[in-house]
Amino acid sequence: MSVTSELDDTPRHAPARRVGAPVNAIAGIVAVGAALGIGELVAALISPESSPYFAVGSTVVDHSPLWMREWAISTFGTSDKLTLFVVMGVVIAVIAGVCGVVERRRPPIGSVVIVVFAIVGMITALGRPGATATFVLPSLLGGAAGVVALRILIGILTLDAGKDESGEDPVDTDDPADAEDRRGGLGAPTSRRFVLAAAGIAAVAVAAGALGRTLLAGAAKTLADRNAVRLPAPADPAPPVPAAADIGVPGTSPFVTGNADFYRIDTALQVPQLTTGDWKLRVHGMVDNEFSLSWDELLRMPLTERLVTLTCVSNEVGGDLIGNARWLGVRMKDLLDRAGARPGANMLLSTSSDGWTCGTPVSAISDNRDALLAIGMNGQPLPIEHGYPVRQVIPGLYGYVSATKWVVDWELTTFSAAQAYWTTRGWSATGPIKIASRIDRPSSGSSLRAGQVIIAGTSWHQHTGIARVEVRVDNGPWAPATLAADYSDDTWRPWKYEWHATPGAHTVACRAIGKDGQVQTAALADPVPDGATGLDTRTYTVR
Repeated sequence: MSVTSELDDTPRHAPARRVGAPVNAIAGIVAVGAALGIGELVAALISPESSPYFAVGSTVVDHSPLWMREWAISTFGTSDKLTLFVVMGVVIAVIAGVCGVVERRRPPIGSVVIVVFAIVGMITALGRPGATATFVLPSLLGGAAGVVALRILIGILTLDAGKDESGEDPVDTDDPADAEDRRGGLGAPTSRRFVLAAAGIAAVAVAAGALGRTLLAGAAKTLADRNAVRLPAPADPAPPVPAAADIGVPGTSPFVTGNADFYRIDTALQVPQLTTGDWKLRVHGMVDNEFSLSWDELLRMPLTERLVTLTCVSNEVGGDLIGNARWLGVRMKDLLDRAGARPGANMLLSTSSDGWTCGTPVSAISDNRDALLAIGMNGQPLPIEHGYPVRQVIPGLYGYVSATKWVVDWELTTFSAAQAYWTTRGWSATGPIKIASRIDRPSSGSSLRAGQVIIAGTSWHQHTGIARVEVRVDNGPWAPATLAADYSDDTWRPWKYEWHATPGAHTVACRAIGKDGQVQTAALADPVPDGATGLDTRTYTVR
């Protein structure tokens, strides 16, 4: 036999091949996706609050510094939660990719990172309201699934790289499928078995996560319950809204804000899913008569209907975190009278079903203002995201000290003995809404034609009322605006101003004057700790 023949008969080995970092990263992303999917599915069997993803997200919200919270609201408005979800997803994907890379190069570091994140999920889940020992299971089982998936995928990539478990090069075969496997794809030598394994694990992760999300939401049950609710007629209906309560200028806010357009700012990453059968209000603390109130008992009480404007303390000057709606509910004062608040009890500490707390001055409930334990909004049961089945509506106070959604607990206490969610984070304790006004149209920066221009907007001084609004052009004298009809002291009041615009660049500002004579201040202040101040000022170019 010739030398050449002898060489041809020598067993051939597949050359060692390098699996690229992107492929390793994909293994990590798929594995962590499996961890999250399994975690969501297990959480569906325990509690929404035990979900690793939402437990961590809610904890981030709860412990964010004030400046970060305000920056998120001022930058993203009512999309702040969606933004948080997106950012969390991006961060998780990056870390997952790193896990895959380091697990391939320095095992078992990637697995250890997944275990650490599972521990973080367990700790944050145990810190959620009503947590029990079972809250650790979604993170525990999800983390285990993630480690197993990562080890499987990295094991396949190790073999794809041309090394078996002993570290020796595997013997080459004449199987064309093996040759195709070694050629790989994705810019690196990946086998079909890796692609199939990764795709299978990813499919299981997506299916588990989707099923878990569906079960967690409980939307069908809650929505069916809401659709079955028939609101009783109010014993004390709201006065009719005259047509003149709207200013009648296109581009301005309507007097009544539709449910779909009403702002939503809260800390609930998952909207609580309560049915009327689930709901119960416990009243206790510094009272003579503790009691619990069911939905059916609530409906048997006389109902009051009122239009009330609500405002978020995070609303910037000229911002849109404000809305006016028709609310239906039981007067909160009637419930306090039933409980018999003891002398010295000056705060109502209300708690949402998701654990959020709110401290309201008892004086704002007992002074005969229309503070309502509300069940209806604009003629419909409360929208789920706005507190269904029951929430609080209290005129004259920012929402963080009054507007508890999904409310299930009232404790009569004192401001010296207890603090609520936002007051522990540096916000003021009482939160009266500040007088303000806003320009709705034209929008700032608009290019306008010279001649008659209508400047229009709205103003508010809840529980006091607006007496007049004034407009100033280019730091000139203040001129009176035309006000819409005055509906009530607890609602906003639209206005308009006819401006003879001349060519050039101009600034226009507005200010409100209350029925108590208070003039809206021009001094600028951030929302923290008790609401923003300043004048809404817009710039225009007139041609």
